[in-house]
Amino acid sequence: MIAPWPVVQAPSDRGDTDGAMSVGTTVDHLTETYRAHYRSLLGLAALLLDDTASCEDVVQEAFIRVHSARKRVREPEKTLAYLRQTVVNLSRSALRRRIMGMRLLSKPMPDMASAEEGAYEALERDELKAALRKLQRRQREVLVLRYFADMTEAQVAETLGISIGSVKAYGSRGLAALRVAMEAPA
Repeated sequence: MIAPWPVVQAPSDRGDTDGAMSVGTTVDHLTETYRAHYRSLLGLAALLLDDTASCEDVVQEAFIRVHSARKRVREPEKTLAYLRQTVVNLSRSALRRRIMGMRLLSKPMPDMASAEEGAYEALERDELKAALRKLQRRQREVLVLRYFADMTEAQVAETLGISIGSVKAYGSRGLAALRVAMEAPA
């Protein structure tokens, strides 16, 4: 469990004259959040993107952006939600840039599975990723946040800025399309 950010008051508000800081800072909380959730955020980005380097870049950039804006995070328990939303938004941007780059290239670069992945697991994962990529953007985002990030419908709705009813609709349609895509012969 992550301890909440304590409020650090200005010296004049504390009533002390030596200006000693309270125990803990917002940077400490963000550091603990990094240690506890880096891998899960990396996995979230991996389901939205298709290469490890981009995923790592997106997650690092998300932490940098939240760190820069940490004074605006008034409710410490929402830090992880801010990070997830930032990862989703940065993943969208990365995909947009990649699509524009692909249009400029004569040949798209092939996807390569990493050497350490088991052959069967890699095929299964690649098939699932390919099926996810064929879904509509919102369907993919809802399914990834709901089932990979293990978020509730309310958390998904808050992260994506849509209603809970929309989360249910996108999730239901996305699962149906995913089932059809995964059952189709290759």
